[in-house]
Amino acid sequence: MNNVNGDDNEHGNDRHGNDGHDTTHFGFREVPTGQKQKLVGEVFSSVAGKYDLMNDLMSLGIHRVWKRYFVATAQVRPGDRVLDLAGGTGDIAALLKDRVGDTGQIVLGDINAGMLTVGRDRMTDRGNVRGFEYVQLNAEALPFPDASFDLVTIAFGLRNVTDKAAGLREMLRVLKVGGQARVLEFSEVKADWFKPIYDFHSFKVLPHLGKLFAGDSDSYQYLAESIRQHPPQDELKAMMQTAGFARCDYKNLNAGIVAIHTGYKA
Repeated sequence: MNNVNGDDNEHGNDRHGNDGHDTTHFGFREVPTGQKQKLVGEVFSSVAGKYDLMNDLMSLGIHRVWKRYFVATAQVRPGDRVLDLAGGTGDIAALLKDRVGDTGQIVLGDINAGMLTVGRDRMTDRGNVRGFEYVQLNAEALPFPDASFDLVTIAFGLRNVTDKAAGLREMLRVLKVGGQARVLEFSEVKADWFKPIYDFHSFKVLPHLGKLFAGDSDSYQYLAESIRQHPPQDELKAMMQTAGFARCDYKNLNAGIVAIHTGYKA
């Protein structure tokens, strides 16, 4: 999953600590900004082999439905070139392949080498070889020319990007005019009655399941905390507008447990 440097106020910008150094959040902890990439990298190196299990535990398996809907409603056609950031184990890329067809190309990018390796191996095992490219990259400085892609996606990765504003600007830069950017991410639950149940699952159940099934409770605790630090729906929409996207909108799924944000390059 991608990670870059910086963030805004409560949900993003660097803050100045008592010693004058920039800090940002790592879950509910304040850490020096320069350390977050390493810390997030350690989390995903730890869970890379259990990534699908992680998502099953966090979403009770519903993440597979969310991902299918995310791709099915994307603006993409046969022959398109697509960049899937925070590509993880290739779930989104595999679904996109059916949309772009044999003439299309999908670039699966991730900052974490372990995640990228798992993704490449799984895609190969599925017989998905032609039309795929794998790039280890940082979302803050994408190694692609301007206007390189018809669609840019990021699923369950933006909350781990330290400087979300920089990541969004880079997504816009590499899009072609008329191209679409889509963000699938855990968001702010809207139903008041459901919030305590969701919190109990996130902070009491999930870390114990992580310890039981993956031998790692700390990483799952961080992942639950990172969801609460992620900008809620209207704030992320405003961030996309500030980054330069046009026609920004979002759609809540399952009462706002996750949201799909969309923007276009005018």
